[in-house]
Amino acid sequence: MKFYLDTIGCRLNQSEIERYALQLRTAGHTLVGDPADADIAIVNTCMVTAAASADSRKKIRNIARAGTPQIVATGCWATLQPEQAKALPNISQVIHNKDKDNLVSIILQLKPEIFDKEFIAREPIPGLRARTRAFIKVQDGCNNKCTFCVTTIARGESVSRNEQEILKDIHAALAGGSKEIVLTGVHLGAWGQDFPKPKHLKELVQLILKETDVPRLRLSSLEPWELNETFFDLWEDSRLARHLHLPLQSGCKETLRRMARKTTPQAFSHLLKFARDAVPDIAITTDIIVGFPGESDEEFEESLAFVRSQSFAGGHVFAYSPRPFTAAATMPNQVETQIKKTRSKKMRDVFSQSAQRYRERFIGRTLNVLWESENKIDTNRWMLKGLSDNYLRITAQSPKPLWNQITSVKLVKLTENSIDGNIIYKGT
Repeated sequence: MKFYLDTIGCRLNQSEIERYALQLRTAGHTLVGDPADADIAIVNTCMVTAAASADSRKKIRNIARAGTPQIVATGCWATLQPEQAKALPNISQVIHNKDKDNLVSIILQLKPEIFDKEFIAREPIPGLRARTRAFIKVQDGCNNKCTFCVTTIARGESVSRNEQEILKDIHAALAGGSKEIVLTGVHLGAWGQDFPKPKHLKELVQLILKETDVPRLRLSSLEPWELNETFFDLWEDSRLARHLHLPLQSGCKETLRRMARKTTPQAFSHLLKFARDAVPDIAITTDIIVGFPGESDEEFEESLAFVRSQSFAGGHVFAYSPRPFTAAATMPNQVETQIKKTRSKKMRDVFSQSAQRYRERFIGRTLNVLWESENKIDTNRWMLKGLSDNYLRITAQSPKPLWNQITSVKLVKLTENSIDGNIIYKGT
């Protein structure tokens, strides 16, 4: 059969459909890049915001409109709103998050053990979800009880995958030509804490660097309270990408308390200073929610000033949207929509300015770039776009395609959201 895979939301969702792709290919099925060509589509949905829920529904409707006769919905929105999911066109199955690791065996009516017996190399998913980077799920679920977050409800308590399963997935990705591995999870820093003999994420990273020849290893989002000063010893290995995404959610101490976040602005600032001292030029990005229930003008200004003071390399801004089943949805003093829009713009402007200052530091310097897309300009020229290890978006022209290759690039000119560079070829 022919399968089409798509996802909305986080990197963990991407890692899950990549695993489905590997299992489907192992079972002898074909992946297609257009839903019109598929017998079955699998959609991994998201519910982190109201917009993500809407995007999940829209994605399913578009796939049905394209003509896919059977659609399997899974993920957080499908798990928490299963009746709504079942009511969408061409839905044949809704698979709960607790069963999603066995999704392919459920659809194909096979024993899960069949996928443990064979080893095949990873191939990028065809179509819009093709990625040069391989996203590897190492953990699922979350033990935090943040009052705004529906993901912890949808995915349950933290459960870690064992090292050998993780290494097998990484070896499959490397055999397929992946140059960058991204470790993902809902609560990535909790990896290993649920083992009979608890382990720390640092031990997993050390194992991967020791047991594989991965050219570049990247960590996805980490809660700041999961890290201590010894964690930064890992960057003695230059293959570990100099980028940390540390979600803060607010720069106001009182707002963080209502969110049930296990940090304070002071503790967060101390961690950033240590990280930057230990790993020069590291890119630190974050998430911020504006308009959280009870956020006064004074609290917002405190949050804005803190974000401005930390010189982030970038960040995501979310206008708070009440999520069903969460404590924050029933809190008093919900903030008006227009106020949230105004605050979002102010916060995004601060991030834009700090990101620009971070990029300016690298003009005239040389970085290694993994090329993630290429477009032919004419007979002898290609336009390339890619990422440096510290998550700078780079563009360059080349006389040949270099997709999924890492090359040295001298950075020469800032653009609005990236940096133009000149590729340095060997022997020049």
